[in-house]
Amino acid sequence: MSLGLSKSSKEDNTVNVLHNILATGTSVKGDIITEVDFRLDGKIEGNLTCHGKVVIGAKGHILGNIISTNAEIMGQIDGSLKISGKLVLKSTAVIRGDIQTQTLEIEPNANFNGTCTMVGGDAQLKVQPRVQSK
Repeated sequence: MSLGLSKSSKEDNTVNVLHNILATGTSVKGDIITEVDFRLDGKIEGNLTCHGKVVIGAKGHILGNIISTNAEIMGQIDGSLKISGKLVLKSTAVIRGDIQTQTLEIEPNANFNGTCTMVGGDAQLKVQPRVQSK
């Protein structure tokens, strides 16, 4: 029985369900760049760039910066976040760093220590130098 899907549309659907997982008890030192969704339950000492969604599990920890389309944080981040879409900080999240995002959702008891800059949908996320007041 045919579902009316051509071979190319089946391949396109397969790409949409791909994701990477760094499991609990696993540590990586270095930068990670991925085109698909990424879940972290272990530890990364480096930067994470993801063109999909990043999920940091409750035991996940990153010592570095995250650049992603969307993100859901339940664990700990020591670094900046640049999220072009939606960022969700769950109640167990601990963030020590600055945030740039289009949409921000923070659950009660989430811990965020830094600054937040809301950017428009068409804005490109770029690192801005800090200006010190005199």
